[in-house]
Amino acid sequence: MTQGAKIKYLHQLITIFVGISGCFSVLFGAWLAHADFSDSIKVHTSLSTALQYQFIHTLALLAMVLFSRHQQASKVLTCSMLAFVLGILLFCGNIYIKSLFDIQFLGKLTPIGGMSFALAWLLLAVEGKKKL
Repeated sequence: MTQGAKIKYLHQLITIFVGISGCFSVLFGAWLAHADFSDSIKVHTSLSTALQYQFIHTLALLAMVLFSRHQQASKVLTCSMLAFVLGILLFCGNIYIKSLFDIQFLGKLTPIGGMSFALAWLLLAVEGKKKL
């Protein structure tokens, strides 16, 4: 498989991830809006934050997928997309798991997810600078 074919396949997988993440965001948001969290406002706040970050970064990732379909996808853009995926999984996913199942040790991975988001945005800036 050529390098270009590998990147195209990876972008297809990321597109599938975007669809699943977007669907989850909508369904989880609806559940969160109607769930009874009267016992724990802190849990509701944590879940709302994770959901907000997931939705925003899923939309950013969607924009990058669409952009990559009209431009030749570079390694920098692809790495940025992967960093967004990692951020969604580690930051948002860990907050969901920690909040819903009270599994505290996974919380140590949450900052790695946050750093992945920051790295993704910086890589996107590098990609933009390359295009000037």
